[in-house]
Amino acid sequence: MTSVMAIESRAYPHPWSEGVMRDCLRTGHHCWLTLYGSRIIGHSVMSIAADESHLLNIAIDPKYHGQGYGRILLRHMLELAQKQNVGTVFLEVRDSNHTAAALYDSVGFNEVGRRRGYYPDKKGREDAIVYGLIL
Repeated sequence: MTSVMAIESRAYPHPWSEGVMRDCLRTGHHCWLTLYGSRIIGHSVMSIAADESHLLNIAIDPKYHGQGYGRILLRHMLELAQKQNVGTVFLEVRDSNHTAAALYDSVGFNEVGRRRGYYPDKKGREDAIVYGLIL
């Protein structure tokens, strides 16, 4: 858990707490790691209920950004959702996270809405763009 939390804190200005991560494991969410050799360099968390999935968290250590690991992890999560007969995958991304938005756009996600003030921000709150992908 230490490596995951270290990546979480480097990847996000407002990272998840260890308690939230542990709750995701306890409740049976799909939690995956990305490895470079034996080193953990990323993680993802996805919930599945009925025929919908929610990609709750995907993070790659910033040292490994721009090398395709986020795309590999995202594709793995989408394949897992397909195998679970999910019809639609949803996720939220910070309005300011243009790199992540470009990744989601490139694999076929579409903006389906906004959540005003969803994320904490240094200046208060930041909107989330809600994306959906029909599998």
